[in-house]
Amino acid sequence: MTAHEIDYQIYGAEMQYVEIELDPQEAVVAEAGSFMMMNDGISMNTIFGDGSNQDKGILGKLFSAGKRVLTGESLFMTSFLNTSAFGVKKISFAAPYPGKIVPIDLTNYRGKFICQKDAFLCAAKGVTIGIEFSKKLGRGLFGGEGFIMQKLEGDGMAFVNAGGTLARKELAPGEILRVDTGCIVGFTQDVDYDIEFVGGIKNTLFGGEGMFFATLKGPGIVYVQSLPFSRLAGRVIAALPNGGNSKGEGSILGSIGDLLDGDNRF
Repeated sequence: MTAHEIDYQIYGAEMQYVEIELDPQEAVVAEAGSFMMMNDGISMNTIFGDGSNQDKGILGKLFSAGKRVLTGESLFMTSFLNTSAFGVKKISFAAPYPGKIVPIDLTNYRGKFICQKDAFLCAAKGVTIGIEFSKKLGRGLFGGEGFIMQKLEGDGMAFVNAGGTLARKELAPGEILRVDTGCIVGFTQDVDYDIEFVGGIKNTLFGGEGMFFATLKGPGIVYVQSLPFSRLAGRVIAALPNGGNSKGEGSILGSIGDLLDGDNRF
């Protein structure tokens, strides 16, 4: 194996975190801001990219970091190494919003898994976090994920986030699953991902579900989330007083009505 072999356990229901066990000299890489807690004896190091090109000089490091910029992530990741000579050390990473943490064993998916750009949480050191370009113009323009998605490659464990409740769908050859474009968490490399026009003037203009579905054609495995973070954030912003152009939630009393029912407090 090229990736470090790690053990893990996921805790929690709606707000989960993953606890990873590191043997001496084992390491894990994680997105900045996902760290929760760790035992003494683990050292932290900020690195360019995912750490997979750290031994290939400055050009390798810049290439690794550049891929992350294209997916909307920061230039840096954090590596956590068990520097203790004896004993297993534990480190935990928390999901950034309510939902589920999905463990992805890349050896079960022939070394590659494709996910949305902000789904990655952490992985065993040696897993490559790269970019997956859309080869279809319509999918890139209207697919909700743009032209670029993340791809996780290697033979180790990786962990991704899913908002709300998680659905795992195993598609037979030729089987098609239609999904809201923002609800895709990720899928295996054999799945054919495209977009499809909703159809109908009323559906398009007044349906409230957007103009396009994502279509996922088997064979392969697809992970779907019930509450994408963008949808959650949009609802929160819309509920803020004046933050989402609030007009008193439709009350003829407006802000006075909010004060009376307790939504706004001094």
